[in-house]
Amino acid sequence: MATILWIIAVILVIAGIFALFRRQILWGIVLIVVGLLVGPGGVSLFT
Repeated sequence: MATILWIIAVILVIAGIFALFRRQILWGIVLIVVGLLVGPGGVSLFT
């Protein structure tokens, strides 16, 4: 389960970075924050 959360978190953060490059600043910040919250290293929503 931790591996799946890690993969989802990485995908969300990468998508957020790409959104920032496309000038979608709010959406990019939201994706990065959600990615950091979901990741096992952050405050996981499932524990």
